[in-house]
Amino acid sequence: METPIMGKVLVSALIENMADLILADEGVIPPDRIRRLEVRDALVDTGATSLCMPKRLIQQLGLRPLRTRRIRTAAGLATAQLYGSVRLTIQERDCLSDVTELSDDCPVLIGQIPLESLDFVVDPIAQRVIGNPAHGGEQIIEVY
Repeated sequence: METPIMGKVLVSALIENMADLILADEGVIPPDRIRRLEVRDALVDTGATSLCMPKRLIQQLGLRPLRTRRIRTAAGLATAQLYGSVRLTIQERDCLSDVTELSDDCPVLIGQIPLESLDFVVDPIAQRVIGNPAHGGEQIIEVY
């Protein structure tokens, strides 16, 4: 039996500035002023921990820096800037996530924590994310 060739898993993602969403909900800004991005080629990376974005996209969203953290990359240890929360939506499921800054030559990376929050697993053969089969494909948050 031949082994299938595995490839990249790319997804479309809507990323919205959470502070803007709150201000719009409170009537402080109109909904059309919410800063948001539609990313059609976000790379699902189960080796990454968090939602990671190039700095230029973080700036477009107007996210505020929170703190710096040490990170481990393929090139070794580095320091990265973490930014305030966004609402990440993939296939009509959403979660809140802080954002880790990447250089502008990197794609948006969807890491393990947002995948778990969205209750997706990777189907590497079909090169897509699917609802967790252990939950019947339904988005369920485990709290125990």
